[in-house]
Amino acid sequence: MHQPKTVEEKRNEAVVRELYALAEAKSKNTPKFISLFGEGGYFYDVAGGKKYYGQDIGITVDVYASAFPDMHRELYSLYFNDDVVVVELSLNGTHKGDLPLPAGVISPTNKEIHAPCCDVFHLKDGKVQSFHCYVAAPILLSQLGVFENLSAAIRK
Repeated sequence: MHQPKTVEEKRNEAVVRELYALAEAKSKNTPKFISLFGEGGYFYDVAGGKKYYGQDIGITVDVYASAFPDMHRELYSLYFNDDVVVVELSLNGTHKGDLPLPAGVISPTNKEIHAPCCDVFHLKDGKVQSFHCYVAAPILLSQLGVFENLSAAIRK
């Protein structure tokens, strides 16, 4: 893990860590999660191809906590460059609820995921301006067993 060097980078690290803590299934607080975004800030689910603004920023937090009631993130490395924070992590949990995707809904599989992910944050004055989430969707879907029978795994 790389250490933040400036006061601004230390503040950005604290904001990013708080954001992750608020998205954990056991301590989920969607309104507080949303409050850490600045005016016009957004969350970009790169794998899903969708940006979320305003109150919609919390949708993916709620979706993942519902689909994976034990969802937690393991942070491996954090990198800092002024107002940019890059995090290498994994998304971990057991699939016990419906997982809505653009193509349809994946019913619970009761399988564990440990999906690699890379998140890129841009912050200004202690608020998130953008949060781009690059989850390794093929690995996540493979861990759920979706590729074993793709047409049967997705409901329309």
